[in-house]
Amino acid sequence: MFYREAGQFKTSYAADQQIFPITQDRIGVLLILAIAFIAVPALSNEYWIKAILIPFLIFSLAALGLNILTGYAGQLSLGSAAFMAVGAFASYNFMLRIDGMPILLAFVLGGLAAAAVGIAFGLPSLRIKGFYLAVATLAAQFFIVWALTKFGWFSNYSSSGVITAQEIEIFGFRFLSPESKYLLVLSIVVLLALAAKNMVRSSVGRAWMAVRDMDVAAEVIGIKIMQTKLLAFAVSSFYCGVAGALYAYAYIGTVEPEGFNLDLSFKILFMIIIGGVGSIVGAFLGAAFIVLLPIGLDVLVQGWLVGIVPPSISSNLQLIVFGGLIIFFLIVEPHGLARLWQIAKEKLRLWPFPH
Repeated sequence: MFYREAGQFKTSYAADQQIFPITQDRIGVLLILAIAFIAVPALSNEYWIKAILIPFLIFSLAALGLNILTGYAGQLSLGSAAFMAVGAFASYNFMLRIDGMPILLAFVLGGLAAAAVGIAFGLPSLRIKGFYLAVATLAAQFFIVWALTKFGWFSNYSSSGVITAQEIEIFGFRFLSPESKYLLVLSIVVLLALAAKNMVRSSVGRAWMAVRDMDVAAEVIGIKIMQTKLLAFAVSSFYCGVAGALYAYAYIGTVEPEGFNLDLSFKILFMIIIGGVGSIVGAFLGAAFIVLLPIGLDVLVQGWLVGIVPPSISSNLQLIVFGGLIIFFLIVEPHGLARLWQIAKEKLRLWPFPH
């Protein structure tokens, strides 16, 4: 009743190929964007913007990058945080060593630097796959963090290896307030998310999914395996690199290589598992779940479970719930929250009739 497609006729090929061909989807997306750009900055306080919304958007972008590689191209990676580190430190050095460098261009160049590193560590995917590829990307995680710590040039010879991001200034306007940083991050994430949505619908995205489903058959029908896999690594690493730059400039401000450790890579992997592998929406749902869950657990423990749950359990409650949810989604719903949303839309199409 509320989500019917009947009567929505397409009279041209362009109309049929719209990014959101259903009217309800277009209205829903525009409504969400209006709330995000107008209502949220006006109604949210500083804590919500700095501690919740900005990291949610940044992690959504990183999860989107990993989802392109793992969900659409079928190449498992455990080095997402390392590529974020490359983007953060590369953007910092571009701003530091090139006078007059626009910060948006520094973000793009940082993403391209991460893409180049991603291609280098994606070369093993031409020979190996599955668990062995995950180990190869795990080596990238340790090597990149080691290199950023070992070679002082990357951190401008800081004794601790810590870098302090420069101020964000675009066309003379300084992004100092949390609201302005939030709007900047939101704009970048929306543009890259729409680009990813279009990309996976294009011939490039279809080639990724063909390689994911059966690479031998994809090669037989003429898809170039080497170019397809390396392009997936490049695009994924670019997204993670831009997310790392935003993480340093709009969220933390002062970062160190150890901040992009293996725990962060696993955290991003959990986001796409819980949100939904091979889904653009799933990256946002998973990031929201992972960012909001610790806050909800803290409120639950402090408000309701004090004196009931032993301290030894309450201190590890987040890890217990994380592990339990991952096992739950792998067994019950491998496609995650995005699949549940898809099922809900299917039911809305037939409501109030029986499914």
